[in-house]
Amino acid sequence: MLNLSRLRSTALPVRLTALLLLLIGLALLLPGLYLLSLGGTAYYAIAGALTLVSAKLIGIGRREGLWVYALMLAVTLGWVLLTVGLDGWRMIPPLAFPAGVGLWVFGPWVGGKLTDPMHRTRVNARVIGGMGACVLLFVFMFACGWLITATRYVQPNMFPTRHLNAAPVGASAEAKNDWQFYGGAPSGQRYGEPTQIDAANAHSLQTAWTFHTGDMPRPGENSRGREFSFEATPIKVGDNLYFCTPHRDVVALDATTGKQVWRYSPGGNFDKNIYQACRGVSYFHAPEGTPCPHRIISTVSGSPPTLIEIDADTGKLCPSFGDNGVVDLRQDMGAMPPGFHFITSPPMVMNNRIMLSGWVYDDQSVDEPSGVIRGFDATTGKLSWGWDMGHNPANRPLDPGEVFTRGTANGWGVYTADPALNTVYVPLGIATPDYFGGKRRDFDEKYDSSLVALDITTGEEKWHFQTVHHDLWDFDIPVGPSLVDLPDEHGRMTPVLVQTTKQGELFVLDRRTGKPFYRVEEQAAPGGDVPGERYSPTQPHSVEMPNLRNHEIGADWTWGATPFDQMACRIGWQKMRYHGLYTPPSLQGTIGFPAFDGVADWYGASIDPEHGVMYVNTTFIPFLMTLVPQDKALSKGLYKPWSGWNQPYPEPVFTNNPQHGLPYAAVIKPWLGIFGAPCLAPPWGKTQAIDLVNRRVIWERALGTTKNVGPGSMLRMPVGLPTGIFSMGGTMTTPNGLVFMGATADQAFRVIDGRDGKVLYETELDAGGNATPMTYTGKDGRQYVVLAVGGHGGLKTRNGDEVVAFALPK
Repeated sequence: MLNLSRLRSTALPVRLTALLLLLIGLALLLPGLYLLSLGGTAYYAIAGALTLVSAKLIGIGRREGLWVYALMLAVTLGWVLLTVGLDGWRMIPPLAFPAGVGLWVFGPWVGGKLTDPMHRTRVNARVIGGMGACVLLFVFMFACGWLITATRYVQPNMFPTRHLNAAPVGASAEAKNDWQFYGGAPSGQRYGEPTQIDAANAHSLQTAWTFHTGDMPRPGENSRGREFSFEATPIKVGDNLYFCTPHRDVVALDATTGKQVWRYSPGGNFDKNIYQACRGVSYFHAPEGTPCPHRIISTVSGSPPTLIEIDADTGKLCPSFGDNGVVDLRQDMGAMPPGFHFITSPPMVMNNRIMLSGWVYDDQSVDEPSGVIRGFDATTGKLSWGWDMGHNPANRPLDPGEVFTRGTANGWGVYTADPALNTVYVPLGIATPDYFGGKRRDFDEKYDSSLVALDITTGEEKWHFQTVHHDLWDFDIPVGPSLVDLPDEHGRMTPVLVQTTKQGELFVLDRRTGKPFYRVEEQAAPGGDVPGERYSPTQPHSVEMPNLRNHEIGADWTWGATPFDQMACRIGWQKMRYHGLYTPPSLQGTIGFPAFDGVADWYGASIDPEHGVMYVNTTFIPFLMTLVPQDKALSKGLYKPWSGWNQPYPEPVFTNNPQHGLPYAAVIKPWLGIFGAPCLAPPWGKTQAIDLVNRRVIWERALGTTKNVGPGSMLRMPVGLPTGIFSMGGTMTTPNGLVFMGATADQAFRVIDGRDGKVLYETELDAGGNATPMTYTGKDGRQYVVLAVGGHGGLKTRNGDEVVAFALPK
């Protein structure tokens, strides 16, 4: 017990310090003992006990309390060096807070009084030594942090000098200085031809023009799990740019000046959509003599979801398409309540076909709207074919009154295509709900999380390749592959594709046959024990390619802003399941790393076809996945009961996934500490360059800082620690080896030297640049790089309404 009489005779700062240390000691000791009982480290209990002893001694006016606190810091430093070495960012949680408190404890207001015979505030040798030691701890931590950031940067001595003489697949648009597809060309390489901006002058870039769309979040959006995100990549046809806003206005701009040419606002009710996002529009040149020869194709995600064609010259609907320019996407789909099905990605338009599927409201129920892949006549809007995995053959026409098979895997990401092979490559999701597969059908098991190659004209399947067996993690394929030609072992150029995945595997396949170009091997996967579930004993691994994952995690990789939330994360680690990649969801809770947002998501990669190099952003955010029996979930109020498709749907909290019709609901949320910091240590994001021929990492770097990261406009980090940060959005590259990117959560736009990973240009944006850039040469002869700058609801970057063009000075 503290001696109250001595406390009253001691100066107020000393008494308050003793009370503070008492609270800190208890906050470390009690949960630390619980962590120890779970089999975790004894450090927190020891540190708490030492802090309590220090509190008592300081409280009774004994200078020995300072020595005990110094001993606690020494124990902490030793434990840190033993567990994390010289990784400065991992030193921060256990060291920064106690070192900061130590500045006060050893300062003249406390340490000076205790070491002065008259209890006066004094600066003496003990004060200078104690405070100096705490300052040195901070210097040591942050110096090691910067050092570890540098050492995680693979030294750039491996950029290939070869020239493959491989023109971009389907590059006719690029040869005309157009960017007619989301990825530049149908190949999805995100590779632009202009080279006016180079490594020598990139530092001189400046904003050439900015266009404001006026489309901002509406009441209720970007709250309760709803997301408003400006993810569009404009296309360029002729002298104009075309793009869509999150609420689906289609805008045409002069590509050189950024001035609006026309705007089409379809309207609609968006209240039921949990995502407000539109990644882009598509272009179709109609057959000669057809009215409305130049057409912009877009989708409307309001109620009802529709497909529209707009005259690219006038901004008005093309009346010869569908019903006066509009096709209702509810046809042959059965029950489709508002918000359960809409399109987020631009349709693939190729060889007179518009090909799309749609986003489905994941994890709400069995029997959701079909994920059918549909091909519409691009001239008339009539349905040409539907590829429905529940039918045999999958592209057969529907019988009268029949609907497409419900609850099948959908293809919500951007598709790619090879016009020479007349083939479209469709990335498939999972038969929803995602986190329990005990009731999936045979065709679900066959096609979930697969890449499917379809004939563009007929919809007939050519081949499919499954990237995850019996997917229980929402590792659906989020984007179509990038197409490139690579030399085989005999030096013969072979048409291949590179498929990025959420789990970080890079599958390289012969795009004619779907057979692995680089070896794929089945490897053992962890099992589970959930009643009624089954587990795939193996999963495919692309063993000859580097994967994009960061590292295996363990208890020593837990993190937090303070020792308290790091300790809470360690307690979570001890209580939950994690046996590496593919650890399945469980009733006790599973750490998902990677998780449903993946290592790489909807933005895919960019490819330099001349050098055979791929560039990609990667993100490392762990999630918690917990299955809850339905009766228990309802009794806890995780969501409301629902009686079926003929009744209004009670929308649940975003993290609570009802999975109606299955035995279990699923709670899926990011693994964060009690103060909102990630439970996993940095780096939280990287940019990587991969040699596709030699199958190795050329360079990688932890890109991005903590600046501007935070949950709201008033709660954002004012400074940037170079930890590497989360990103959402893609890269774009050019023939002279530059990489352009604005996707990181620190809201910066960067130009990177693709040869060595060095940042050549960096500027802070007004909002999150969470889209993929594109480039072209304007009428004035300048190269422009254009990026949507409007923020991302999931990443919590600032929202805005800008389309920004960068260029060199005139």
